[in-house]
Amino acid sequence: MMTKQASATNVVSLRQGFLPRHREYLTRWLEAGACMGLCDADISDHNDANEPDIEHVLVWVRENAKPAYMVRPEGMGWVLVDQIRDRQLATYSSFEAALHAIRPVLAHGATVAA
Repeated sequence: MMTKQASATNVVSLRQGFLPRHREYLTRWLEAGACMGLCDADISDHNDANEPDIEHVLVWVRENAKPAYMVRPEGMGWVLVDQIRDRQLATYSSFEAALHAIRPVLAHGATVAA
């Protein structure tokens, strides 16, 4: 018979992370979007003191000096957050789709091999 304590240790939280292909795609996306107001992006693992550190991408656009968007993994999806208004916009099935929602500068589905 399995105890609750033993079964609880078998639970593995599922969370995606940033792979080399995500970093490569982010670089290509920024270069392609420079003419559409994309300025910079940073992959970071630092959040506010109240939240656990979760790797995420902050995106700056020409219109604002503060980061305009954040993309972070959540479960099997990628959450797009409006950083200026501090509100979640949508959840996407891929990192590329979340960036495409910010600025559609690369062909949708143009992924990089892992």
